[in-house]
Amino acid sequence: MDKKTAAAMSGGVDSSAAALLLQQAGHDVVGVTLKLAAPAGLNGESACCSLDDVEDARAAAFRLHIPHYVFNFTNCFQAEVVEPFVRSYEAGETPNPCVECNRKLKFGALLRRAGELGWGKVATGHYARLDYDAGSGRWLLKKAAHLDKDQSYVLAVLNQEQLSRALFPLGELSKEEVRSIAARAGLLNARKRDSQDICFVPDKNYGAFIRRHTGKDYPPGPYLSQSGAALGQHTGIIDYTVGQRRGLGVSSSAGRLYVKELRPEDNAVVLSDNASLFTRTLTANHLNLIPCSRLDGPVRLRAKIRYRMAEQPCTVEQTGEDSIRLTFDQPQRAITPGQAVVLYDGDLVVGAAAIVKGASHG
Repeated sequence: MDKKTAAAMSGGVDSSAAALLLQQAGHDVVGVTLKLAAPAGLNGESACCSLDDVEDARAAAFRLHIPHYVFNFTNCFQAEVVEPFVRSYEAGETPNPCVECNRKLKFGALLRRAGELGWGKVATGHYARLDYDAGSGRWLLKKAAHLDKDQSYVLAVLNQEQLSRALFPLGELSKEEVRSIAARAGLLNARKRDSQDICFVPDKNYGAFIRRHTGKDYPPGPYLSQSGAALGQHTGIIDYTVGQRRGLGVSSSAGRLYVKELRPEDNAVVLSDNASLFTRTLTANHLNLIPCSRLDGPVRLRAKIRYRMAEQPCTVEQTGEDSIRLTFDQPQRAITPGQAVVLYDGDLVVGAAAIVKGASHG
C-alpha cells in the first residue's frame, strides 16, 4: 500500500516546488509546516518560519490541492536546537543550529510524527541527491547537481534510518529552474527571496539573543595575547567567535588583531594576528559516516569546515568510535570548535563530525 509523503513546507519557493514535483511524480502529498518558536522571535526577512511564511505555505498547498497541517514543535525546537545553541556559545564554541534542526526537527521529530500518522517519507526543498547502494545496503547522500546551490553540508549528519525515509526532489535542478517550475504552476512564492542566517536570530546579534533568552549577565573579561599579555577587556565571551576582527574595540601596534581562541574556563578571549589563525589539523567527534560504518586507516578525502567554503584536500583517520583526526594539505583559516566538518569523496558525502579543536602543528 502506498503511503503518504509529508512535504515540509517552510513557505519558500524551494519547499513548495518540492511538493509540486512529488505530486507530479504520483506521490500522495501532505503539506506540513513546523511551528518552531513564538511569533515575536521570528519576524523579519531572515526568518524561515514566521507567521507570513506559514500563510505562504498554506497558500501553496491550497494551490496544489493538497492537505496542509501546522505541527507545533516549539518545545522540541527549544530543547533540541535553541538550548544546545546557547550552551555551545557559553562553552566558547560557534554552533551551526541549521545542522541540528535538520537532524533533530525535520528528520527527527517530523519523521517520528509522520510514522505515527502512517506517512512513509519526509521531503524537503534541500538541494542534494540520494542514491541507494544495493551492494552495501546503504543509502548514499550526494551533492546537488548544481554546486552553487548544494546543501549537502547541512544534511551530512543524517543517519541511515533518516536517509531511507528522506526525499530531495530538487537535487538535479538549478534555482532558476525551480523558480520557473513554481511560476508555471501559479505558485505565488515563485520569486520570494531566500531566507538567510539563523531563523531565530534574524538580526544576527547572537550575544543579545542569548542574554534575552537566558536572562543572564555574561561578565567582561581580559583580552590576552598568545603569550598571555593583557590587551584590554572584552564585553562577554558569548559576543565572539574564532576569526572575528570587527567589534573588538582594541588596537595593537603590531597590526590588526583577530579572535584566536575563546577560553570560558578563565573568561578570556585570546587575540592574534591573522597568520596565527591558519592551522592544518583538527580533531572532531560525534562522527556520522554514511557510505560505511568505519574508516579503515588514513583516508584521502576533501573536507569543508564551514558551509560557505570550497572543500579542501585532506587526510582523515578515525581515532575512536565516533572521533577523527583530520590534517589538511594546506593550512585553513579559523578552524572553529562547534562547527561541522563535512567529508567528501567526489560527489559522495562520506560523513560529518563536530569540530573539537584545531591544532597548529603538522
